[in-house]
Amino acid sequence: MQTPYSTSQTYIDEFNPLDYYQTYYATGKGIFFGEWTEFVLRNLHETFGPGGVTGDILIDFGAGPTIYHLISACEVFNIIITSDFLEQNREQLEKWLRKDPDVLDWTHVVKFVCDLEGNSNGDNCEKKEATLRRKVTKVLKCDALAKKPYDPVPMPEADCLISCLCLEAPCRDLEDFTNTLKKFQELLKPGGHIIIQSVLNCTFYYVGSKLFSCLSLTKDDLEKAFKEAGYEIVKLKVKPRSEKSGMETADQDSYYYIHARKPQKH
Repeated sequence: MQTPYSTSQTYIDEFNPLDYYQTYYATGKGIFFGEWTEFVLRNLHETFGPGGVTGDILIDFGAGPTIYHLISACEVFNIIITSDFLEQNREQLEKWLRKDPDVLDWTHVVKFVCDLEGNSNGDNCEKKEATLRRKVTKVLKCDALAKKPYDPVPMPEADCLISCLCLEAPCRDLEDFTNTLKKFQELLKPGGHIIIQSVLNCTFYYVGSKLFSCLSLTKDDLEKAFKEAGYEIVKLKVKPRSEKSGMETADQDSYYYIHARKPQKH
């Protein structure tokens, strides 16, 4: 049975960022702790590592209450603009930036990235968090379905746009997904990079006891959408889900990483 589409108002009323963290990211028990986070963090370590993508401005679209996907990027961008549709998620991001006492704990993923970089002692992990906090200059509201996702805020053209586990939530169908990618073109400099990581063939996910719909995409759908939106695909990786526990919480069968570029002006 298809999960009914979760509207923007459903998210406003029912999405709890603390439940989201506990369900998916809490150390040792979140269902994304391990397979998903390792897949994402290794990909981003390679993407933003030596000889990889660098620049001045990075836009993070639809962060939820999370910062894990920005840890590698903070070393190679001067300005990071993060964003989410929900006020309750933006509040959690602001709390992390302020180092509030009840902040969500991301030290386990910071340490994982520091391990990848060969700098895993405590001082280096603290320096990494400090660097990220310094580089994040804004936490904005974004709306994937709006004509201009950041209106009324004027946005600079970015060198890179990143998004994790976002677009399958607001987009009702492949046309919505493709149109959102087209809108992202306006946020990027010519030749700018777009990096999206998310799930394939997922129809629903739970946050605590609340059920939300998910746009089910295939690898072929992804390639079609990015090409139709006018991007040049640099790399597309798919990792089948090996951990079958938690299928009642979220039913994706695989994870994807896609790195594409906005064409240079001719």
